Amino acid sequence: MTAASPLTLYREAVERQGFAPDAAQQRAAARLDACFQALHDEGAAEQRRAVPGVYLWGPVGRGKTWLMDGFHRHLRVPSRRLHFHHFMRWVHQRQFQLSGTADPLSALARELASEVRVLCLDELFVSDIADAMLLGRLLQAIFEHGVVLVCTSNQAPSQLYADGFNRERLLPAIAAIERCMEVVELDGGFDHRLHPGRGCQRYWIAEPGRPSALTGVFARLSEGQPTSREPIELGHRRIAVERRSQRVVWCRYAELCEQPLAALDFIALADEFDHVLLSEVPRLSDIAAAGRIARGTEDGAERIETGERELPPLSRRDDGVRRFIALVDECYDRRVPLHIEAEVAMDELYADGYLAFAFRRTLSRLQEMQLARFGVGA
Repeated sequence: MTAASPLTLYREAVERQGFAPDAAQQRAAARLDACFQALHDEGAAEQRRAVPGVYLWGPVGRGKTWLMDGFHRHLRVPSRRLHFHHFMRWVHQRQFQLSGTADPLSALARELASEVRVLCLDELFVSDIADAMLLGRLLQAIFEHGVVLVCTSNQAPSQLYADGFNRERLLPAIAAIERCMEVVELDGGFDHRLHPGRGCQRYWIAEPGRPSALTGVFARLSEGQPTSREPIELGHRRIAVERRSQRVVWCRYAELCEQPLAALDFIALADEFDHVLLSEVPRLSDIAAAGRIARGTEDGAERIETGERELPPLSRRDDGVRRFIALVDECYDRRVPLHIEAEVAMDELYADGYLAFAFRRTLSRLQEMQLARFGVGA
């Protein structure tokens, strides 16, 4: 067994680093280990062998990302590790750049295969019809060109985009995943993000009539730096700030989450700042609007006949909640501490609603941000 293989790393974490033993993690590590060994046993062979990838799925905090990152860190074959949001940004950009090509998705997969043997994607989650339409053909092309895919997700392949409009567009991607990857459920029943550690408060409940707790946080984090109220620019849109310094920005919830911003804008935000402060976060659960009936839709020039179907009962706040989820995801993935002042306690932010499943991951990530081990220089 290779010294730095996933199974060895797991055993060392338990035996020497004080990690709690977890049978589900050990089984997942063994599957990753088999993939790891197969990749390194190829040797100098000119032809790539068909090596099954690994799809790790399960609830938040079970160690999926930790296991995948250990696998990726010690690979001795060309590889790339990306958050799924970042990967899809690259896909959309390259598809646009290859628009004059006969089959841009095939060309994109061929380009990827020329650069990497393994692609690792964290947090695969499909909520957008544009992504669903792309992924079906793209994943098939990636597998056909011999790229080994290892990814994490909170959902089993069969549950991806489960309530999505025109979900049949994603079915080829699901079939390709189940055909070319080992699907491994990871749920040992314990959220490892809640493992005790030194606390570092980054969440406050606003007290009416009292100054914001973030005033002192901003002063401490920006000490010695010039500060201003100059707006920041995200996606060619000027966003008002409470305060900003060279590497710290403080915004109100309405400015970041109730404006027409997207995941790409939060990527740019994390590129520019080391700390993000967010105030005036309301209770995000709200009374859901009654479900409506949809009778077909337009998809470019093609009319998609769907028959009648009931649209999900979204609340008036849910668009902002989606952006809040994307903001937390980006800050978490980039290890950028997010300091929040809200109307209610963390576990009351989104107690129920259509987005409750997706918000479970958000809540777990916010809880981990309350530990000193999260982020650097916090």
